[in-house]
Amino acid sequence: MVGLVVGAGATTNQKHLQTDIQIGDLKGLFGLLTAIIYGLRIKLGVLDGSYGMGTGNTALVYHHGRLLALNEGDKPYALKVLEDGDLQTLGLMDYDKRLTHSFTAHPKVDPATGEMFTFGYQFTPPYVTYHVVTKEGYMLDPVPITIPEPVMMHDFAITENYAIFMDLPLYFRPKNMAKGKMVLSFDQTKRARFGILPRYAKDDVQIRWFELPNCYIFHNANAWEDGDEVVLYTCRFPDIDLEMASGPVRKRLGNYRNELYEMRFNLNTGEASQKKLSESAVDFPRINEKYIGRKQRFVYGTRLDSLAKVEGIVKFDLQLEPEVGKEQIEVGGNVKGIFQFGHGRYGSEAIFVPRESDVELEEDDGYLICFVHDENTGKSEVNVIDAKTMSSEPVAVVPLPARVPYGFHAFFVTEV
Repeated sequence: MVGLVVGAGATTNQKHLQTDIQIGDLKGLFGLLTAIIYGLRIKLGVLDGSYGMGTGNTALVYHHGRLLALNEGDKPYALKVLEDGDLQTLGLMDYDKRLTHSFTAHPKVDPATGEMFTFGYQFTPPYVTYHVVTKEGYMLDPVPITIPEPVMMHDFAITENYAIFMDLPLYFRPKNMAKGKMVLSFDQTKRARFGILPRYAKDDVQIRWFELPNCYIFHNANAWEDGDEVVLYTCRFPDIDLEMASGPVRKRLGNYRNELYEMRFNLNTGEASQKKLSESAVDFPRINEKYIGRKQRFVYGTRLDSLAKVEGIVKFDLQLEPEVGKEQIEVGGNVKGIFQFGHGRYGSEAIFVPRESDVELEEDDGYLICFVHDENTGKSEVNVIDAKTMSSEPVAVVPLPARVPYGFHAFFVTEV
């Protein structure tokens, strides 16, 4: 984990999160899958998971004065950033033993109410459990979500009144391991299902399920309500072959398509529709988090070179139509700008930071902050990009004293 503390200058700190099981150097998507397999071993009684079994290496969230390190195969780990920038692990969070299952790496904090919405998925029924955590940090009673089989549900979304769950056909098949295959298997014959539940529901009786063509989704950008419709913006794989991706072709994305999509679910008619908004390959979408669950305009996605390497940051304008007939992501139509890292330079997900806090600003008036590694020189740095103009010249570049590995998600917090 790398911390960058910005004040009159900038200081950096690199430190491992102290978890109870240390899996080692996990890289990219398949490091995440390895951690999930550890969860399965605990369910089978091979490992003791009472003191934690994850890596806390996927994402971070800040809620109720706590900075939490997250991995969807475990409970959260609480962290503290000391005055000198050092990172201290405080321990596993179980919300006074009210959290008895894993915790997603992508909880949603409502900027208006201060509540946090989260879920966890399991290999045994109930396969998904939904939670609301009050702004005071109290976890409300669990809400089991009924789905037919255990799936990998990496993300979800909220609006002002609903939570959106994704029952997508990436199934856990433990018997596959005996055949030398991956525990996760994508079923191309199944439809993609999206469940919309009133976000303060006490059970899943009111959930509405909608179907769209088969796909898989790792990351959503945002969702909101538009009249009778719930609108979801997301990065969609039409197919995902994990066996192929883990083999010799995993370095490039030529065999994969991952595109920005708009999906609409009509609560009145029960109909669902989707619309492609980009070419491939884009993922790790981020927004100005002041607009979580509410209508917004701009999405900042990563332009992928491979499953583990980000070659640039793309700014999408959701109010504009995509240009038709393109074979790759280029400026024009709904693509307002691309910040390219350059030949042999790869980066991370970019987090949006408003130019000023506690001030009413235009949605894109701020900065995108990301890590960049130059494979030509072996040097790493932090780039600060103008989110409004997407200028090719960074606002600031902070050289780092050590290599920052390619990782999952980025986070920015102003108080710890």
